Amino acid sequence: MLEVLKVLAMMNATKKAVKISAKELAEKINQSFQTAARKLKELEEKGLIERILTKDGQFVVVTEKGVQILYKEYLDYKKIFEDFSSVKLCGKVFSGFGEGRYYVSLEGYRKQFIEKLGFDPYPGTLNLKVLKEHMLLKKKLDEGESIIVEGFKTAERSFGDVKVFKCKIRNIDCAVVIPKRTHYPSDVVEVISAYKLRDVLNLKDGDIVELEVFL
Repeated sequence: MLEVLKVLAMMNATKKAVKISAKELAEKINQSFQTAARKLKELEEKGLIERILTKDGQFVVVTEKGVQILYKEYLDYKKIFEDFSSVKLCGKVFSGFGEGRYYVSLEGYRKQFIEKLGFDPYPGTLNLKVLKEHMLLKKKLDEGESIIVEGFKTAERSFGDVKVFKCKIRNIDCAVVIPKRTHYPSDVVEVISAYKLRDVLNLKDGDIVELEVFL
């Protein structure tokens, strides 16, 4: 029933009488003529639509009761997709190669971090090895849209783009940085902040940290 109500609503039948035959509806819902006709009859019997038959054809209006059914469905989907606005990742702290300090300090990146994230990053990253059970969520970051910190060139070499996601650790504003070129395996995330996170959060290698990452 919801599929048919949605089709009718998309035709603006919540606001006006829409001309539609069972054959046309059948094509829109990829069902047989008989199934489409039956569904229209069921919707009418449940008071979700009203039908008017004229010599020019069949006109359908979605009733207030039908609109409420659609609205409830909308709220359910809204809740689902609002929950996709962030993901929570857990990772284990480990000591990196020291590259984070170098790259974060590069003026070509640093200026963009300040502009796009609203903080001047501490020269270094907190390195986390994402727990195995959270790797599917990490994949959302790898494949999803993000803030882009653009690469640049110096006289010596070129530096690639960096994907950046704002995040929080215990209410501290941070950001996950995912360089397009990195020596780390795919289960590693690097986190930057205005603070030296190891000191502020009293972290040591092996500690588990939870990130709320905003998509």
